[in-house]
Amino acid sequence: MAPALVRAWCKMPTNILVINPNSTASMTADIAAAARSKALPGTQITAVNPADGPVSIQGQEDGQACLPGLFELFDRIVGSSSDFDAVIIACFDDTGLAELKSRSNIPIIGIGEAAFHAATLVGPKFSTVTTLAVSIPIIEDNIARYGFANQSVRVHASNVPVLDIGDETAHFIETKARKAIAEDGCDAIVLGCAGMADLADDLSQSLGLPVIDGVTMAVAFCEALTRARARAA
Repeated sequence: MAPALVRAWCKMPTNILVINPNSTASMTADIAAAARSKALPGTQITAVNPADGPVSIQGQEDGQACLPGLFELFDRIVGSSSDFDAVIIACFDDTGLAELKSRSNIPIIGIGEAAFHAATLVGPKFSTVTTLAVSIPIIEDNIARYGFANQSVRVHASNVPVLDIGDETAHFIETKARKAIAEDGCDAIVLGCAGMADLADDLSQSLGLPVIDGVTMAVAFCEALTRARARAA
């Protein structure tokens, strides 16, 4: 592709709606900032969350509790508007994702889904570092349903709650990632929480291998699918 065409392709506008299924507005703002930091020129990011529901999603019970607010928000914004080219569900558990994919003809991408796909493109084996152990069964089930069980070595819990992720706790996540690399022999680390998005670049440099963040990978997939005009009939 000629350089001029590449520049034109990259500048094609993409309007992405990011939905954080939990009700913590500050986390939504952080997710939006991470998404915008890696978006192509012309990509517009709108980030929202339900007004009510769990403040974080840690385990099956929280995931179920957030669904009414998530579905209501999605139907109200996407169901009545054609303004968005794609939607990102910014919970690593891909909460409500299968149901939401059936409600619209535009791409609906989960950050867990995006991260796992990306991880398989950079190496034959990956391991995941998430928050609490209660999330491991959900993540493992998703990996299997997406067809990546043979590429996934293990899902590790950092024991850092979702709302505690930050500069003060990043070393716990790095320590668990180093343990995964040493024990699993993996080629990439997947960060198993939207709140870890800001850690990916520094961890990749520190660890010396690809560290995959689902938020920014979901943005990249949405941009590519939009520019390819890939949507359901």
